[in-house]
Amino acid sequence: MPRLGPIKRNDLVSHLRRLGFDGPYAGGKHQFMIREAVTVTIPNPHKGEIGRDFLVRILRQAGIDREEWEKL
Repeated sequence: MPRLGPIKRNDLVSHLRRLGFDGPYAGGKHQFMIREAVTVTIPNPHKGEIGRDFLVRILRQAGIDREEWEKL
């Protein structure tokens, strides 16, 4: 069960794949992942982890609620 907190980019991509997203695909400045009609922008790799607030925004864009995220 992933917690709703700081997470590594590779772990985020892995969890999104388990939730049915395909990708990541190359985009303009950022990569993105797709599930049906939903497109989620993935942050570029950087030294630190993705913070909780940023993770919440990504999950909201993906249409994933907290319960669904924590069931993984």
